[in-house]
Amino acid sequence: MRMLIKQNPIKESGFTLLEVLIALLVLSIGLLGLAALQTSGLRSNQMASMRTQATQIAYDITDRMRANPVGTTDGNYVVDNGTHPTITTDCTSANCSTSQLATFDLAQWKDAIVLLPGGLGEIAQTAADPLTHTITIRWDEARTGIDGTDPNNRQCPPQDEGDLRCFRLVLSE
Repeated sequence: MRMLIKQNPIKESGFTLLEVLIALLVLSIGLLGLAALQTSGLRSNQMASMRTQATQIAYDITDRMRANPVGTTDGNYVVDNGTHPTITTDCTSANCSTSQLATFDLAQWKDAIVLLPGGLGEIAQTAADPLTHTITIRWDEARTGIDGTDPNNRQCPPQDEGDLRCFRLVLSE
């Protein structure tokens, strides 16, 4: 009698491991894309937050200027980037003159601007009829360390990525 010997078929080994490695590669690329998308979203939210904060700060000083029309007309609210008024009287608890109130308002306004990265603020007044105040707030949105001391980086609107971001509001009487 003849014995039939069954031969074992050759097993393919390592094929499943290759599939797992390819799946792991695809998954890791997808997770990297997701992380990049998350970072981009966080950056956009941060920029929007800074712009909203600058807008609120600008509207805050306009409200303060409207509440003190004599100080506004007298030019007490004109201030440049480098000036930070010193408060001599706390106008929340004492009666103040129009110029003292303007100094108090500007000091609080400048304190709020400092919360923006590299924040700068200025108010310019034109003598035209009607009297006009231009409120400009600048900040380093990209957080590159620009401090606004270079006049080429203070253009509004910004000319390139090296410029400070700005918000400008014009208040007419």
